[in-house]
Amino acid sequence: MRAAEAEGRERELVRAAIVRLRSRVMAVVFGAVGGCGLFGATAWLLMRGGPNVGQHLSLLRNYFPGYSVTWPGTLLGFFYGALVGALLGWTIASVYNRVAEWRQRRP
Repeated sequence: MRAAEAEGRERELVRAAIVRLRSRVMAVVFGAVGGCGLFGATAWLLMRGGPNVGQHLSLLRNYFPGYSVTWPGTLLGFFYGALVGALLGWTIASVYNRVAEWRQRRP
């Protein structure tokens, strides 16, 4: 009986560690995708050029102070995209984990 109890405790410890890991991994992955996405979109518009470069994307300066569709703005855009992506990824994983734990505890 003790072996079964020890195995059950070990499974719970591993599951708890994996849940924490998933939140961090989701934050890193979403942050990388968000940062690279905004960096890439800004750089693409700058390379493409034109008379009014990035008029729609430049509206992000309302939410991201200092952001603009310029080459220095690509770096700031990467930072903001990574920050928002990481927060979004962590939030999604945390909510998912809480719901999964709640459903597991239900009788």
